Amino acid sequence: MKPRFAALAAVTLIAAAFRLVPHPPNFTRIAAIALFGGAHFPTLRSAFAVPLGALLLSDLALAGTVSGRYDLRLMLFVYESFASIVCLGWCIRRRPILPFVAGVSLMSAVLFYGVSSFGVWACGRLYPMTGQGLAACYAAAIPFFRSTAAGDLFYASLLFGGFEWMQRRFAVLCAEPAAPPASEWRLTP
Repeated sequence: MKPRFAALAAVTLIAAAFRLVPHPPNFTRIAAIALFGGAHFPTLRSAFAVPLGALLLSDLALAGTVSGRYDLRLMLFVYESFASIVCLGWCIRRRPILPFVAGVSLMSAVLFYGVSSFGVWACGRLYPMTGQGLAACYAAAIPFFRSTAAGDLFYASLLFGGFEWMQRRFAVLCAEPAAPPASEWRLTP
C-alpha cells in the first residue's frame, strides 16, 4: 500500500471513529469525510469505498453502543447524500483550496439538509404526507442545518488543513503529478 493512500485511509477512519465521542447535535464530521475522500483519494472507487466504509463502520458502532438502532430506510437517504458529497469533493480535487473547500462545505450542508429532511418526511410518521407536511419537516430541520453547516466547515477545515500540513511535513504523502493528456505528448524533443 502506498504511503499516501495509507495516510488518507487512516485520517478517514480516525475522523469516522471520532463520531463515537459526544458532540453537539448534528455538529459532525461525516460530510467533511466525504468531501475529503472525494478530493484526495486517487480513484473514484477509493473515493467512495473508504469514506463510505468508514461511515458504515462508525454507524455500526453507534447502533451497537450509543444510538440503539437505525431506521434503515432513512439511512438510505443519508448514504445517498453522503455519496453525492463525495462527488462534490471529486469536483474540487484539482484545486482543494480554502475558498473552494468552504463553498463546497456549505453546498454539502445544503445537500444533506435537503436530502435527509426529505427522507425524514418520506420515511417517517412525524409529518403528514402532504406539501404542508413536507414544508413543516423542512422548517423543523432548520436548527439542525445550522449545526450541520458549522460542523461541515469546521471539520472540512481540520481535515483539509491537517492533511495539507502533513503533506508539507512528509513529502512522501504528496500526490504524484498526473501524466499530461495524450494530446500534449510530443514525439520529438
